[in-house]
Amino acid sequence: MAYRSNLPSLSLNDAAWDDGPPDPLARPNFYDGLILRRSIGFLIDATITWTLNVCLAIAFWLAGLLTFGLLWPVGVLALAVLPFAYHTYFIGSRGATPGMALFDVELRNWTGAPVDYLQAFLQTALFYTTVPMTSGLVLLVALFNDRRRTLHDILAGTVMVRTSRIGDLSNRG
Repeated sequence: MAYRSNLPSLSLNDAAWDDGPPDPLARPNFYDGLILRRSIGFLIDATITWTLNVCLAIAFWLAGLLTFGLLWPVGVLALAVLPFAYHTYFIGSRGATPGMALFDVELRNWTGAPVDYLQAFLQTALFYTTVPMTSGLVLLVALFNDRRRTLHDILAGTVMVRTSRIGDLSNRG
């Protein structure tokens, strides 16, 4: 049984591309419909995390009643951590959250290798920090660059691509 570590690799053997992400002019299929796909995927993930938060809030509310309020602070902390944990776990282990996977998008690091947990956490933390601070205006950065990278993609050193197109790199001409 092969062991796959999610620790950062120092070799480029796992890289999907050699000299940075595919050029958007030479390979536009990697970025087709990316903004819409990311947006709808995020709405699905937001619905999932909202549902999980509601269930968790009810559970901690009941547990808080049974412990005379002692578990309510733990519940508040758990509610705050859940979206970070959700996005970090799925992006770090699979390269995509369930919503992203449903819409054929995947997060890769700049060399094309799968994102590790540390980079997934950085990506998530940057997203949840920059988007509320700018009322979402920071997401407009994706409209003005060829690879449709958002500010948190740029700062985390990641690029979002279509999952089904990653295998197309083996057909170089």
